[in-house]
Amino acid sequence: MERRLVYLVNPISGTQKKEDIKQHIKDLTTAQNIPFEIVPTNASGNYDFLKDKIQKEEITDLIIVGGDGTVNQVVGALYKYVDVNYGIIPVGSGNGLANAAGIPRKPKDAIQYLFSNSAKHVDAFTINEKFSCMLSGVGFDAQVAQDFAASGSRGLLTYTQQSLLNFFKAQPYQFEITVDDFTFFTESYFVSIANGNQFGNNVTIAPLANLSDGLLDVVIVQKMSKAKLPFAVLQQIRGNNKLQELVNEINTKNVLYFQTQNLTVRNIKLAPLHIDGEPTETADFFKIGILQDCFRLIH
Repeated sequence: MERRLVYLVNPISGTQKKEDIKQHIKDLTTAQNIPFEIVPTNASGNYDFLKDKIQKEEITDLIIVGGDGTVNQVVGALYKYVDVNYGIIPVGSGNGLANAAGIPRKPKDAIQYLFSNSAKHVDAFTINEKFSCMLSGVGFDAQVAQDFAASGSRGLLTYTQQSLLNFFKAQPYQFEITVDDFTFFTESYFVSIANGNQFGNNVTIAPLANLSDGLLDVVIVQKMSKAKLPFAVLQQIRGNNKLQELVNEINTKNVLYFQTQNLTVRNIKLAPLHIDGEPTETADFFKIGILQDCFRLIH
């Protein structure tokens, strides 16, 4: 079947100039003799027009030019309704999914990557029926995401600044977590649920994570002294926290790390929530479950 591509370009994602990227798209795709069209993303998240377009025009590949938030919005709106391959040209602030999938960071390289790789199924998950393609969290990292979104500027520097500001005022939240009929209480700075191994910007938070293993990776950073917190998180990023029996770790480990298909989180103090880096309305209870082989990603 002949490939037919639609490039969805988010005009405000990340910091890179979109006109240069559009020109790369035109030049490189034309050189491949592949029919294509460039379409802007929809700020409202309504992609009904794409459902019809994909079916009527027999579109084979939907290429998202943006970050994790844009991927979330597009795939979340379409994965139930259309049979299409998804690709990513990563120009967001973190690009966690693209990094986890091994997609090149430079736009020209990412475009060429689309032509030399095939699509394979990857997992996703839901939080209270809201779609997440990569990593979501409750607590400290969600507050960072909230302040980052409100800051008016993008990029790694702004994200780092917001992380440091929040670190010095961070207080632990109270959570009740149930996994496989085992329930425990924890005071924690954040609970992260990951499908891939990254926070973004090549920071690995869940070293065992795999995009297509049918498992969620859960990272819980428990209450500890502020002086100790950066070292505990750094140890997790380096992958030194080996999975042991969870029941033995709760009272002895600063960072809990385990894999599961489903869990529930009772959010006692209404800690903030982010889904794929975008601040989202929180709730007092979260039901979280894997969507195995949810969509096909070129990687």
